[in-house]
Amino acid sequence: MTTIDEAVNAAFEPLRGNPRADRAAALLSNLADYGLIWVALAAFKARRRGPDRRRAVVALAAAGFSSLIVNRVVKEAVARERPDDHLDATVRAPSSSSFPSGHTLAAFCTAFVLADSDAQTAANVGFAAAVAASRVHLRAHHPTDVIGGAAIGSVLGLGIRPLVNLVTPGTRGRRRGGRTRSRGMGTREVVLEKL
Repeated sequence: MTTIDEAVNAAFEPLRGNPRADRAAALLSNLADYGLIWVALAAFKARRRGPDRRRAVVALAAAGFSSLIVNRVVKEAVARERPDDHLDATVRAPSSSSFPSGHTLAAFCTAFVLADSDAQTAANVGFAAAVAASRVHLRAHHPTDVIGGAAIGSVLGLGIRPLVNLVTPGTRGRRRGGRTRSRGMGTREVVLEKL
């Protein structure tokens, strides 16, 4: 693990101390703190009543609760020390042990669970990866903490996603068909579902 940590830290070192890179890393880390960005995304998805609102609420709750529990259990079991030399940045000072990165674990888990299309999954995972990089850049975690968090969060999210789809039928997460237009008394959008 030390070799991986040293190699990744060496790659990040030229960017550390660059005001723009430091600010960007702090912004990403703060957006992921306490799942802020995911709460905002779920609220956006839940803006209209109906099955999609239900799925957004269930997905956020399932991802948040499960990632919190798994993160705490693994942190207590591993009890790894944080890096000594944190980068000075306007982010909340970490108080828990280092492995896994909780920000990263929660980001990857929620990225998979909250998405209801391949495009959303790709966008969410891209953001989760940026959060992971920010934690390494800020020296809030060892790189292997972030790799572990991404792996655990991804497995957890991919495991929870089908369960969320199962308990929220009729939502975008379950749709196999597409959207079509139906002409009759007027034109309206009808969602086709294959059961």
